[in-house]
Amino acid sequence: MFMLRTDWTRAEIADIYNSPVLDLMYRAATVHRQHHDPQEVQVCTLLSVKTGGCPEDCAYCPQAARYHTAVKVHKLMEVDEVLTAAQRAKDTGSTRFCMGAAWREVRDNRDFDKVLEMVEGVNDMGLEVCCTLGMLTESQAQKLKDAGLYAYNHNLDTSEEYYGDIISTRTYDDRLDTLGHARKAGISVCSGGIIGMGESDQDRIGMLHTLATLPQHPESVPVNALVPVEGTPLEDQPRVSVWEMIRMIATARIIMPKAMVRLSAGRVRMNTEEQALCFLAGANSIFAGDKLLTTPNPDGDQDQQLFQTLNIRPRKAFKDGDRERPSVVFEQIPLAVH
Repeated sequence: MFMLRTDWTRAEIADIYNSPVLDLMYRAATVHRQHHDPQEVQVCTLLSVKTGGCPEDCAYCPQAARYHTAVKVHKLMEVDEVLTAAQRAKDTGSTRFCMGAAWREVRDNRDFDKVLEMVEGVNDMGLEVCCTLGMLTESQAQKLKDAGLYAYNHNLDTSEEYYGDIISTRTYDDRLDTLGHARKAGISVCSGGIIGMGESDQDRIGMLHTLATLPQHPESVPVNALVPVEGTPLEDQPRVSVWEMIRMIATARIIMPKAMVRLSAGRVRMNTEEQALCFLAGANSIFAGDKLLTTPNPDGDQDQQLFQTLNIRPRKAFKDGDRERPSVVFEQIPLAVH
């Protein structure tokens, strides 16, 4: 009988990560087919509902106020604007809608009240609603859950050992505490990281080890390739190769077999063949739309062609579990031509 493991050692994960890449892909593809439909890929949309002006110093992020980038600061969007964007995302095939705000942490104020309204409205559309808002307290996580939040994204970014080279304005334990608060509230956890920030393979293995040894695996594991942005400390980092992405995706799939492994930032630089290899290695989710918060992303026509070429169909919302709040009845809509 299959047993999910949360007792992986770093040495075991390193052996998987460093195995011959074709063997690694074969093993990951086998595990993927045991737990997921290989022809299904979830389409998600990520919207920046509050952009720029963040007080943190994440070295990769163009929204940090201390860096001189082309990102324009934008206050929190109005609820009706966000709901219009969510409906547009649903109409073009997305089944998960994620809202991101460039905050260090959530504060109990009118802006948070507006976010709760957004969550409730998007949930009522029949979409899996996700937020990434920075650090959360237990009570804030519970308020989001009560409003209908399905998932909370809070990435570890990298290993605990390398973390201080990337961020100094919050600790690794702060991130783990927020994941714990979301989990305690009954919100599904979305947590992964970024590769290509100057970290070693051991740092990548360390991040995966932390995720795979949490008391419960994240339901979603985004794997991001750094998109270097002019004006940030990492603006001159070289592009991550597709083989590095494949090693991360395949290892995540093997050690966290039931998770949605999300092919996230950096996809704009991948051709159809490279993305197909990532799906073969166990990725089963992408973000649609022309931007991921503030960085570029393939447009809808490209994604429609990708799905048609690979005979992939969009995954339905809430497939992993029933919704707890009453929902409207809706039909799965295929990717549409824009």
